[in-house]
Amino acid sequence: MNKVPEAWLVPDWPAPGNVGALCTTRAGGCSAAPYDTMNIGSRVDDDPDCVARNRATLLQACAGADSLQWLHQVHGVLCIEARAHCAGEVAADASCTREAGIGCLVGTADCVPVLFCDRQGSWVAAAHAGWRGLCDGVLESTLDQYGGDPAGLLAWLGPCIGPNSFEVNDDVRDAFLAVDSAAESAFRTAGDAGRWLGDLPEIARQRLRARGVTQVYGGNWCTVEDAERFYSFRRDNVTGRMASVVWLKSGG
Repeated sequence: MNKVPEAWLVPDWPAPGNVGALCTTRAGGCSAAPYDTMNIGSRVDDDPDCVARNRATLLQACAGADSLQWLHQVHGVLCIEARAHCAGEVAADASCTREAGIGCLVGTADCVPVLFCDRQGSWVAAAHAGWRGLCDGVLESTLDQYGGDPAGLLAWLGPCIGPNSFEVNDDVRDAFLAVDSAAESAFRTAGDAGRWLGDLPEIARQRLRARGVTQVYGGNWCTVEDAERFYSFRRDNVTGRMASVVWLKSGG
């Protein structure tokens, strides 16, 4: 049986038994500094051979998954259907599937990774919610692909930049408020005029609740504050990417 490394995260959510999910950390791979060690990102100037080996390690840990859907994330809202043994990376920021054995995956280093499954264990999805994608509707776009009652869905938020570290100017706050005034409660002043601290996990929860998803878990880790476990672009600039994966297990 494949074993998830102890240093990685396994979502604590009441998912059906045929749903697998995990989130990598910095540990468990072969990449050298500053990507040490489990970088899965192919566009950060890491050694391609190390990235390939890390990706193989990840797939091996996903018991019941035969392949992973890799994305070229562009901070957009497109959600695609994950395909088995898809060659290359598809330009999109979310994927979903009803087919067993395919891992829906997003890579992050501050953005919010959001995993979904339904209570029947018949549909899973993964979304990459950077602030632009979150603001523009990547979560809503992903939910549109489900087609059923969103009250039957579970969501899990992985490690991302936390509410004490996401400092932004007026333009970011204004962009969120232009879409939904409820986002005002997720911002607090950072001291200087025109500077704000934003709570991206809270905004994600708000957007999910607004679409009827009430069972939301996770979202308690800050990538910036925990340099030992997590990559953070805001903190380090040159850094790796973590993977958040969800899949329907094949073989029973």
